[in-house]
Amino acid sequence: MTRDLVLHDWVVAGIALASGCAAALVLRTLMKWLGKHASRTKWSGDDVIVDALRSIVPWAAVITAAAVAASILPLTARVGGLVDQSLTAVLIVIATLSAARVVAGLVQSVAASRTGVAASATIFVNITRIVVLTMGVLVALETLGVSIAPLVTALGVGGLAVALALQDTLANLFAGVHILASKTVQPGDYIRLTSGEEGYVVDINWRNSVVRNLSNNLVIIPNGRLARTNMTNYSQPEQKLSILVQVGVGYESDLDHVEKVTLDVVDSVMADISGGVPDHEAAVRFHTFADSRINFTVILGVGEFSDQYRIKHEFIKRLHQRYRTEGISIPAPTRTISLQQEDAGPTPAPLPPLPHQRDASPDLLADRRR
Repeated sequence: MTRDLVLHDWVVAGIALASGCAAALVLRTLMKWLGKHASRTKWSGDDVIVDALRSIVPWAAVITAAAVAASILPLTARVGGLVDQSLTAVLIVIATLSAARVVAGLVQSVAASRTGVAASATIFVNITRIVVLTMGVLVALETLGVSIAPLVTALGVGGLAVALALQDTLANLFAGVHILASKTVQPGDYIRLTSGEEGYVVDINWRNSVVRNLSNNLVIIPNGRLARTNMTNYSQPEQKLSILVQVGVGYESDLDHVEKVTLDVVDSVMADISGGVPDHEAAVRFHTFADSRINFTVILGVGEFSDQYRIKHEFIKRLHQRYRTEGISIPAPTRTISLQQEDAGPTPAPLPPLPHQRDASPDLLADRRR
């Protein structure tokens, strides 16, 4: 300290700190106003940026006021340098946290916009957040005068040991990165594995993939297993798909009339029911002479996988009612069994009586019965 502290120093420093706090309140109110306007736009990235600025801008005003107050006070060069370094490190940490939030939010926004649904791929979000935070901490340590070269070397040697101990975890991590980078599966897709699991992909994180089935339950699948197994992605290359419905009519039916009536019902379902595809070219394909009827397949279009159940339900109801109106029969499977009795031949002779029955007199037999 080059001179003693006086009341004037404390008053000026207090005014500087008060001014910084007042500026922080004003800036926070301004950021809140900007957030309301940003929420009205279609792009979600401005919401993320304003939300991050709402944290860093007021703190920057307070730290700046603290630096001004420290410069007013008659501190020694060593103490003043420590204060400046500490305030700078704190500002770097706050800026790093805000930057990590911004970058992670933008990555999540881009992922959601590319999949076309409100989905998330937290594996990229977490990796981005960890990278930004690590860089910010290293810069803050360098600002405080801590050499980061030995630290980086130690982290490299320790990282090798950690990699050997966490082989399964790292395998799932890189499998998740590979799945998202190859775009074979994206959040929001409907998939079915050969092992039977199926549903909408909700999230792909650093260890596993979360799948929500149609009963609204979550199925957790390790990324390594998801990358190795065979699967069907019903959302690629597009969400629209064709479904098949099996129908049969009696042999006495006019097949041209059956085809026309069926296509009329398909067109009405596609136009009226949510999930139908009106521009889909419906088709009727006869294919089998069965035991009691002629079977054919009706091909319908649906917007996405779960729409097929509603479309099938309404199509079968309307088709059954229309067939009854048009007099078109849908016979149940029947089978005629003919029974024929063969000639039995001459009547066989009666068996001879047993020896003890042959010699017994009627009176003796009556006595025995008594």
